[in-house]
Amino acid sequence: MEIYSAEVDQVLRAAGWAPGRQVDPEPWLSAFEAEGLQRHAAASAFLTEFGGIAVDISGSGINRTREPFEFDPLLCEGEGDRFLEWGEEVKKSIFPIGVLDEGRFFLGIDDESEIYLVESWLASFGRMPEAINNLITGIQATVISEG
Repeated sequence: MEIYSAEVDQVLRAAGWAPGRQVDPEPWLSAFEAEGLQRHAAASAFLTEFGGIAVDISGSGINRTREPFEFDPLLCEGEGDRFLEWGEEVKKSIFPIGVLDEGRFFLGIDDESEIYLVESWLASFGRMPEAINNLITGIQATVISEG
């Protein structure tokens, strides 16, 4: 069973992903403990499969412009309070996973594998694997709360 469309699969493979990919997520997971963020199984599983991948896309999407993103939580260092505060707001544990649009927005994942756009407002790209499809095909994140 394919979980990604042919287009999404091709974009992910071009960025270095492959089914069954595994990298050690520990450096990313431990980096945020000092900022008070708690690791969870969904963050660990996501980073094991997608950590370190940078997707360089642009152009028109389904209902938003396609923007490059990078799954490197270290690009969110120093933003732990932002993830903690939004997590408290929505009663979820949101762990940093990277950035969207070359650092303009932060990305996080909760313990149910839902991917969030984290800024001065919070929006959802949906749960995995739908969230990856939405990021790559240019589907607008749904605003959950505005700061």
